[in-house]
Amino acid sequence: MKNWIGAAALAALVAGCGGPDTTEADQKATPADTAMPAPEAAAPAAAPAASTADYIAKAGAGDLWEIESSKALLAKSNDAKVRAFAEMMIDHHGKSTAKVNAAAEAAGVEVAAPKLDPDQEKMLADIKAADAAGIDKIYLGHQKTAHDAALALHQGYAASGEAVALKQAAAEIVPVVEAHRTELGKLAP
Repeated sequence: MKNWIGAAALAALVAGCGGPDTTEADQKATPADTAMPAPEAAAPAAAPAASTADYIAKAGAGDLWEIESSKALLAKSNDAKVRAFAEMMIDHHGKSTAKVNAAAEAAGVEVAAPKLDPDQEKMLADIKAADAAGIDKIYLGHQKTAHDAALALHQGYAASGEAVALKQAAAEIVPVVEAHRTELGKLAP
């Protein structure tokens, strides 16, 4: 699920690190005091809830990216474990698209055809351009980025979205995305 966090939102998240809430003790901390957990262990912060229309568009674009990037991987990769992950992505993200679409219909919200954002298009192009020797590393790196964004999107909407049916769908998708992130952590990048 592509980079669903817009550049402005990402900038705001990054800008928040070490911002006005930073204490003097934080500023004097040594590197040992500020050690960060491994990237795959750290869950991204939930993004503020998107509007219902934005949530549906971003969720649809994310699923589309997952499916298309996984198909591109399957065309070139020889790694059985990465291929199995890609097949799982096609299956699971097809199901999450159906879940969001059904919830949108229950909420009386129209669903437009999904469209990749520019970051997703770039990541997909990277995967398609990769040769068989490099595709697994590129695919897995982009999968981590996409799943971090997807987790933040679904957590944010589940916590404070507008439409009850879509909030429930988002809440049901969160543990699936978390499981995908766990699987990604097991695969060598």
